[in-house]
Amino acid sequence: MTRMNVEEQEKAKTKMKLNGSLMLIEALKAEGVEVIFGYPGGAVLPLYDELYKAGVFHVLTRHEQGAIHAAEGYARISGKPGVVIATSGPGATNLVTGLTDAMMDSLPLVVFTGQVATSVIGSDAFQEADVVGITMPITKHNYQVRDISELPRIIKEAFHIATTGRPGPVLIDIPKDITTAEGEFDYDQDVHLPGYQPTTQPNHWQIRRLVEAVSQSKRPVILAGAGVLHANAADELRQYAEQQRIPVVHTLLGLGGFPADHPLFLGMAGMHGTYTANMALYECDLLINIGARFDDRVTGNLNDFAPKATVAHIDIDPAEIGKNVPTKIPIVSDAKAALQELIAQQGKPADTAAWLVQLDEWKRRFPLYYEPEAGTIKPQKLIEMIYEMTNGEAIVTTDVGQHQMWAAQYYKFNRPHRWVTSGGLGTMGFGLPAAIGAQLADRSATVVSIVGDGGFQMTFQELSVIQELQLPIKIVIVNNQALGMVRQWQELFYDQRYSHSLIPNQPDFVKLAEAYGMLGLRAKTEAEAADVLKQAFAINGPVLLDFHVRADENVYPMVAPGKGLHQMVGVKACEESSQ
Repeated sequence: MTRMNVEEQEKAKTKMKLNGSLMLIEALKAEGVEVIFGYPGGAVLPLYDELYKAGVFHVLTRHEQGAIHAAEGYARISGKPGVVIATSGPGATNLVTGLTDAMMDSLPLVVFTGQVATSVIGSDAFQEADVVGITMPITKHNYQVRDISELPRIIKEAFHIATTGRPGPVLIDIPKDITTAEGEFDYDQDVHLPGYQPTTQPNHWQIRRLVEAVSQSKRPVILAGAGVLHANAADELRQYAEQQRIPVVHTLLGLGGFPADHPLFLGMAGMHGTYTANMALYECDLLINIGARFDDRVTGNLNDFAPKATVAHIDIDPAEIGKNVPTKIPIVSDAKAALQELIAQQGKPADTAAWLVQLDEWKRRFPLYYEPEAGTIKPQKLIEMIYEMTNGEAIVTTDVGQHQMWAAQYYKFNRPHRWVTSGGLGTMGFGLPAAIGAQLADRSATVVSIVGDGGFQMTFQELSVIQELQLPIKIVIVNNQALGMVRQWQELFYDQRYSHSLIPNQPDFVKLAEAYGMLGLRAKTEAEAADVLKQAFAINGPVLLDFHVRADENVYPMVAPGKGLHQMVGVKACEESSQ
């Protein structure tokens, strides 16, 4: 058979007459989709019937929220779009939190929701909801398919929109009759959206302005966000920082974009950032933001943020530049392309010798610290033990709260795409299902899901999926019998009025693990913690570990609400601390 014949056959295949359900399946195959996360229901039964026949790998989560968080974890680790299917009405509305989370954290998702038949849309039919209206502000784009002939084009556009420019979730709402209607399946068409043409290459003049600003700077610093990771630009960031001798601080979501053990790395910035990172942002004379959006948890009080600095901002999304912080040098570009151009310019490096000496002195004098205590487990020590036992190579997922901050502070990420957390939305219940997606994205990786006892109880039904697929995820519950970060704020800002933040009545998490068919272990002292961690990581299968940590431990340093980054509390000089 000639090459031309093969090409003609492939082209003919893309123009077959198919029903809507088969169109969707063929489109997913054409897009190289490896896994679907979903939950069936009445409006998507025709689609699920075709999935059954097609043998596509589908993960049945135990709740739609679990499906979309798993898709987020998959997207963050693989770089590919996570795909979700849910039915109409409550199935679709159960995705709202995950869509918002993905929108705020710029994660590429393509979400398919069932809808009632076109003939009854707008009549308050059974399990009808205005999903397009509900999700319009929390998706990058959304569609409702009204004509079978539009379905192939819409799916192709959805994948294009989700994965280009600033990534984000795209939703396609498909009425039930569209999934059974027949039409011509033509997927061999280019996507052309006149109103959507993301700028990916930097403006040469703006690059030159930044090169000149660096050459004149004495105290430059790079603030690197998740945009570096989305652009796969970690190598370029390291090369540029080394070339120009510019120190680097990370946002929470940017961790792993620059090696944590590199001499130029200052740590995470923001509300619970390191002293050195926060003071570098306060004292710098040139701030180069690469792929971060100046979130309020990073900046603190904007009136005190980088008050001495000229600000340069590299971002794929022009809407972020100048939105929160006035910007003198705006560069709309993919982070990788901008960094490559900056490296190629070989600009005169800044004279940072004295600046680096000052930063090294701050790192030495004001490191992260905690007070060791016999007979208990300090959560910071627990994270350090996990880091050591995994050689710093694990994929770490978290929920939101104190445990999340301790993981960000004490697990040192030296490689990109090893950190999966909910940043902008701060979604409790995220960590466990996200670990499922992360493990499916990298089957050979060690995946550790570090969760709090509060957030874990929001989505622990997904233990069933972990057991069913025998995913070797290690679930670490940092159990302080409280909504830890809420309790900390009530202690510090509400005169210790612990209003509904303490959870003394807990289930037996070890028995819960056993009920789901997996091993459960518990530790209440540091020695016990070392033993159960060693036991858990020796097992090639899922393990749940319940660590009873010091209940009143707080996360420090901390920038209180309304304060500047230089006004941290909980900072101690090295001579005063035991670390």
